[in-house]
Amino acid sequence: MIDIQTTTQEVLWAFFLVSLVLGVISQRTHFCTLGALSDIVHMEDWTRARQWILATATAMLGFAFLSDIQAINPAKTLYASNRLMWLSAIVGGFMFGYGMVNASGCGNKTLVRIGGGNLKSLVVFIVMGISAFATLKGLTAVVRAKYLDVVAPDIPNGSHVGSMLSSFIGGDAQQLVVFAGYAIGVLLLLVVLSRKDFRTLENAVAGIGVGATVIILWWVSGHLGFVEEHPETLESVYLATNSGRIEALTFVAPAAYLLDWLMFFSDNSKVLTAGIVSAVGVVAGACASANFNKSFRWEGFADVPDLARHLIGGVLMGVGGVTAMGCTFGQGISGLSTLSLMSFIAVASIVLGAVCALKLQAASIEPCTT
Repeated sequence: MIDIQTTTQEVLWAFFLVSLVLGVISQRTHFCTLGALSDIVHMEDWTRARQWILATATAMLGFAFLSDIQAINPAKTLYASNRLMWLSAIVGGFMFGYGMVNASGCGNKTLVRIGGGNLKSLVVFIVMGISAFATLKGLTAVVRAKYLDVVAPDIPNGSHVGSMLSSFIGGDAQQLVVFAGYAIGVLLLLVVLSRKDFRTLENAVAGIGVGATVIILWWVSGHLGFVEEHPETLESVYLATNSGRIEALTFVAPAAYLLDWLMFFSDNSKVLTAGIVSAVGVVAGACASANFNKSFRWEGFADVPDLARHLIGGVLMGVGGVTAMGCTFGQGISGLSTLSLMSFIAVASIVLGAVCALKLQAASIEPCTT
C-alpha cells in the first residue's frame, strides 16, 4: 500500500527542486515573456519570443508523449474542462497582460526579481497574492463567478484542439489531441530553429530547459503523485495540488495560497502544496544564481508614481490571472502544452493587453514636439 505522507513529500520536493532549476535558468538567461514582447514592440527583436515559443513547443511535445504512453491522464489536468470560459479568458488575460507591464514582469519574473533583491517585486507579489485570493474566494470572486465564468458553452468532447479536429474529421478527441500535440510541437520547433542565429547554447537552455521543467512536473503531478485509491476516501486523487487535479507550473493562484499558508501557519488545515513550493523554489534558485554571478542588489521604488504603477500592476495581475485561470506560465506554457482552447484565448488576450500597455507606456515618455 502506498504511503500517502511519503509520496506527498516526494511530490513537494520534486516541485521545489525543479522550480529552483527554473529560477536559475530564468535568472541566467533572462527568460521573460514581458521582455520578449517588449523586445518585439520596441526593437523588433524576436530572440526572447523564440525562447518562449521553444519552451512551449518542448512542453507540448513532452505532454503529448506522456499522454501517449499513458503516464498521465490528460483529461485530469487543471486545464481539462468541457466548458470553454472564453469571456473569462479574454477579460482576465487582458487584465493580466496590461498589469504585468505596469508591474515590470509576469508572475515568474516577479519571483526571479525578488530572488535578485528587487523589493519592488516583493510588493507586487504581496499585492498580486491578496488580489488573487480575493478573486478566488472574496469580493472579486463574486463578480468573476456571476458575470464571467457563466459565459461558457459546453463542449462534450472537451474544450481542446482534439475536440475541434474530431468535429471536422471524426475520430477520438483524446487521441487527436495527442496527435495534434506532436504535430504543432514539431511545427513550432521547426519555425524557431529555422533561424541559424538563434541556435545558441543560451537560447537552448532557456527554451528547452524551461519546457523540460514543465514536462517533469506534469509527470510528477500526474504519475508520481497519483493515488488510484486513497486509503481514507477510497477515491483516486492527485497529491499535493490545490485543485486536486494534475498541475504543472503557474504562479498567480499559488501567490495567494502562499500568503494564506504563511498567515495561518498554525492552522493544521493549511498545508504546503505544489504551487506554494514552486513559488519558493523559483525565488531560491534566482537568489542562488544572482549571488553566484554577483548580480544580486537591493532595489526599491524610484518615486510615488513608480509605486503606484506597480501597485496597479499587482492588482491587475492577481485579479486577471485567477480570472483567466493562469498567467504567462500557467496558461502560456503549461496550459498551451495541453492544447486547451481557453489557454489559446487567454494567451492571445495577455499578449494584446501587454502590447497595449507597452504602446501607451512608450507614447507617454515620447518628447512633445511643437
